[in-house]
Amino acid sequence: MASGSNHQVKLFGLVNSPFVARAEIALKLKGVECEYVHESLANKSDLLLKYNPVHKKVPVLLHDDKPVCESFVIVEYVDETWSGYPILPSDPHHRALARFWSRFIDDKVVPALSKATKSPNEKERENGAEELRVALELLEKELKGKFFNGDSIGIVDIASLLVAFWLPVIEEAGGLIDVYSGEKYPKLYKWSEEILNKPVVKEVLRPRENLLAFFKTLFQK
Repeated sequence: MASGSNHQVKLFGLVNSPFVARAEIALKLKGVECEYVHESLANKSDLLLKYNPVHKKVPVLLHDDKPVCESFVIVEYVDETWSGYPILPSDPHHRALARFWSRFIDDKVVPALSKATKSPNEKERENGAEELRVALELLEKELKGKFFNGDSIGIVDIASLLVAFWLPVIEEAGGLIDVYSGEKYPKLYKWSEEILNKPVVKEVLRPRENLLAFFKTLFQK
């Protein structure tokens, strides 16, 4: 594994983004110091558009003037570039499973959450909430240890932070009704408490009350 260079590392990000948080946590797990470049969705910088001309969004990791885009690509790049804490398993089959379940979050959980909170149609929102419940049930069954990676956090745990941190806040803000609870998903709920208490995660996540205020304002509109 390459040792990597800790200098000339920049991360173009956005406050309160679960996708940017993935990249931040990966860098912290490896002990990589980086310059954080704050972006705005309303006013994207010329550098962001230069380094991610395809999707024009964050996160973008810039390492020695070479851009890497998309949160999972960044996490794997960080894991392969810097030695130390292993974010993905070394065993090929376990590695494949980790990739599958981390992408399950973006393929199933994110679209369902989006439909349940953003659809103008009430029936569509109900369908989205049900799809979200089904996805959470599958995650509940997949979680067999303290973390998805066993006793330490890995790429699936990093991906699933959306469930641990953002989902309960969106519920409390009024965007969802009765989706995520300890009674329905006891293993996931316990996992949420464990991962949110990890120092490396605490360092990255912004204050919960700020995120709650953001979503309350959003849903009131």
